[in-house]
Order: sequence, then C-alpha cells, then structure tokens
Amino acid sequence: MNDPLIDPFARAIQYLRVSVTDRCDFRCVYCMSENMTFLPKKELLTLEELDRMCSTFIRLGVRKLRITGGEPLVRRDIMTFFRSMTRHLDSGALSELTVTTNGSQLEKYASDLYAAGVRRINVSLDTLDEAKFAKITRWGRLPQVLRGIDAAQAAGLRVKINTVALQGFNEDELFTLTDWCASRDLDLTFIEVMPMGDLGNEDRIGQYWSLKELRKRLEERSSLTDLPEKTGGPARYVRVQGTGQKIGFITPLSHNFCESCNRVRITCTGEIYTCLGQEGHSDLRGPLRASEADAELEDAIRAAIALKPKGHDFDYSRQQVDGQVSRHMSHTGG
Repeated sequence: MNDPLIDPFARAIQYLRVSVTDRCDFRCVYCMSENMTFLPKKELLTLEELDRMCSTFIRLGVRKLRITGGEPLVRRDIMTFFRSMTRHLDSGALSELTVTTNGSQLEKYASDLYAAGVRRINVSLDTLDEAKFAKITRWGRLPQVLRGIDAAQAAGLRVKINTVALQGFNEDELFTLTDWCASRDLDLTFIEVMPMGDLGNEDRIGQYWSLKELRKRLEERSSLTDLPEKTGGPARYVRVQGTGQKIGFITPLSHNFCESCNRVRITCTGEIYTCLGQEGHSDLRGPLRASEADAELEDAIRAAIALKPKGHDFDYSRQQVDGQVSRHMSHTGG
C-alpha cells in the first residue's frame, strides 16, 4: 500500500499543498470577493484530521508540504498542527515544510514557525506603495506586513516575495520591487494573474501582464541567466547579473509548465484538486471520517491521482478568459 503516487502521465506526486482555512484577514481583489461567505466550521477538517491527511500523503511519498489558506496563520491553534508535522521532518520522511502567507501574522508567529522546522516561507506582496496596498488587499495594511517580513528574517526564515504581475497596477514598480528585494536579500517570484473566481467587475484580461513582457523590461537594465534549479514548484528562475539576485517566473498562461507538475492540493474541507486550473476534484473527507484505519483514505487518494489531467486550459490569447475556473483562489489554496 506504500507504493509511490504516480499519475497517468508518469509524474511522481511529491508535493502537497494544503489549505487549512478559507478565511483571510485580507480581501485581495484577484483572490476573493470583499463580502465573502465563509464555510461553516463543521465542514472544515479539524487539526487532527489535517494531521492524519498529511501524514497519509507523506507515507505515500510526498516530500514537500506547503501550508496555505485563505491566510493559514489566522486559523485558531494552527501552531499545534505545525508542531505536529515536525515529527515528519525529524524522521526524514518529509524534506520540507513551508508556508504561503500574506505576512499579516508573521510578527506573532515567525519564531514559532522556525521552531517547528519551517525554514522557508512565501509572502504575497504586490506593491510597496501603502495606498495601493490598501486598495488591492482592501483590508490590509502594508506596515504590518513589512514588520512581519522583518520578524521572519530575524527568526532565520528564508523569505521569498510572491508578486502577482498586474497591468496598470504595479508595472511602474517593477524595478522598485526588484531593487527592494535585492537590498533585503529576499528572493522574488512574479506570477501571472489566473482566471479564477467570479469576482464581479474584475477584468482578468485587463489585469493580465505577460511575464514575457515583464522579463524583457528586466533585461533592458540587466542581463539575466537562466538557472536549472527547481524548488518543487512551477517557478523558473534567473540570476540577475551584477546583483546576483534570484528572480522566479510562474507563467501558467504565457508558458505552460504542466509537463513537470508534481503537485496536488487539498482544500480545508478535504477535497483534492489535482490541477489548480481544472474543476475536477474528489472528496477525501468522507473516506477520512469513515474509518479510523487509513486503507479507505489511501484508496481514495490513489483513485484521485489516477484522474490527474495532463494540464490546465488557462488562455487569454483570444481576448476572452478561456479556462475560467469558478472557484475562488482562496478555496483551493494558493
């Protein structure tokens, strides 16, 4: 039963992203509506169930575990879960435990995360302009996030900034962001906006800024050298000549990266999505709760992996949002 998880396209599934909550203290315009209706707490996996779910995947070959949300650090008693996962790092079964966060709670939890074995985190940050930050996050405050980044670095965490490239919003901050990250020894990854969620008047095509164009602008100022390294995710990295800075590009639209996808996502309600850009999913909460033994859960996991598609269908090229996914990004998790 402990054979590794292999999908229909011979890709070994070694990377699990788990949403521990659909709640967030921000309301970023490309992620969720301002007036969200969140799930009843009884529908969410308990912390004990999240432990059992993740431990089963680790037993089946998952080596990297990323905790997401919503905002994962707003979940009550979440550090109990992180401390529990430490045993898999100590045993060597898990090679990395990471977090994607908006940074709002890092000032409070950075040291605890490090103590639990987290060594690397991603912080979502799309602008260094305080007014623009308040506009795009709706409820967020930039100084709070910057203090969180300071706390994370002081605790010994390696911080990577994730910036969604948004036409007409942060194009004018391209060099401001890259220079700031270089000055702080922060890695930086740009992400193309994805067509997810029914967000009312948000214009996905109007927001879309191709990273091919973004990279061209970077190359007008500095030479970029492609790097072969991978961190387990979809980013492709370059080294900036002169500063030595590492910059990543996640390009689901301008350069499909699905051929090497080794990832699946679990929602906070126990649904498994084997592709971020497809609607297909399977229920794992039912099998998890059906028995204290894990055989039924393992069978359900293998059945879900057997349905993993070759890739997503995101496409803006015909000036319409093809491959639109109706669920909010916060539902699936980062």
